[in-house]
Amino acid sequence: MDIKQLHSSDDRQLIAFAESRIGGRAENQDSFLHAYTPHGFLVTVCDGMGGGPGGKTASTIAVNEIAAAITEAPAEEKAINIVIKAVRRANMAIIDAATDKPKLRGMGSTATVLLVSEQSAIVAHVGDSRVYQLRGHRKVFRTFDHSMVFDLVSQGVITEEQARLSAQSNIITRALGIQPDVEVEVKELPYLSGDRFLLCTDGIHGTLPEAELIQLATSRKSVLGALVDDIATRIDNAGRLAGGGHDNLTLAIVETNANSKLKTPMSKETRLTMLTLAIVAALSITLNILLLTGAIGAAGQTAPADTTAIQQPPATNTPAGDTPATTTDASSSSTEAAVSGGTQICVQTQAPSSAPAQTTKK
Repeated sequence: MDIKQLHSSDDRQLIAFAESRIGGRAENQDSFLHAYTPHGFLVTVCDGMGGGPGGKTASTIAVNEIAAAITEAPAEEKAINIVIKAVRRANMAIIDAATDKPKLRGMGSTATVLLVSEQSAIVAHVGDSRVYQLRGHRKVFRTFDHSMVFDLVSQGVITEEQARLSAQSNIITRALGIQPDVEVEVKELPYLSGDRFLLCTDGIHGTLPEAELIQLATSRKSVLGALVDDIATRIDNAGRLAGGGHDNLTLAIVETNANSKLKTPMSKETRLTMLTLAIVAALSITLNILLLTGAIGAAGQTAPADTTAIQQPPATNTPAGDTPATTTDASSSSTEAAVSGGTQICVQTQAPSSAPAQTTKK
């Protein structure tokens, strides 16, 4: 699929582009969709799974239902709740479709959702498709994969790079269309002008180290549309050079042109620096007060007065015209002061007594 411009910068809020390619597979089971909703600008990227037509059907149902649900949601409802309900609606729609058509049974889909408004950005996901928030040349947020290998990462057993390279990286633990109750992970994020949100399937993030992907996605050497196409081309070509058969690949990048009303929290580094400066200032003020107090005390302790009596000379007969001489000694004193692609699903059901269900997508 050719590069697609999702949103123009004409309204000064954001600009967005997306692209999806078949890779080395017989069918592209990824889907993406954008929509202008009363609650903000929506982009959703989903990666389908299931034999035959199931995978593409599932991801198509997912993006359509998510967009419809958010568009139809009441204006007074909270954005986070709107997104959660939309993903759950998509989940049930996939289950219902599989129930009606037996050949579609076992189909499922991952889901990523980005809803950008003037207030904030709402991010939601299910499965191992990801959403990144990038600022400058660094990552400030990223979703955490619902997968078997990332469970091991969270336990400290393996690193994220080891998880990416693992033969079991395609086993996910959560997806749409598998169980009636799906847990949707959602977060509200502030954003700054120039931030980029990257939504992508594992055909993108599973192909190269994360640091390299971030470097590509934050490059400012070309316009955003060309950048999206360059990333897709680079990953697609790498798959062909490796022998083909590589996964479908889909990405969307949304760049904001203004700050959100929700303020960005202070970073740990900034907080540490501010705390250090505050401590130094407090110590300086305290020291100055102590020195000043000591200086004032020293000034109050004056030297003892000179009590030497002046002996008056005995009275003498002074000849007329002579003036007696008088001498007075004066004393003076002074004071000083110093002053911090295929996917397998291994889903745990919500019922406490249920055993984990397993579903496979090739």
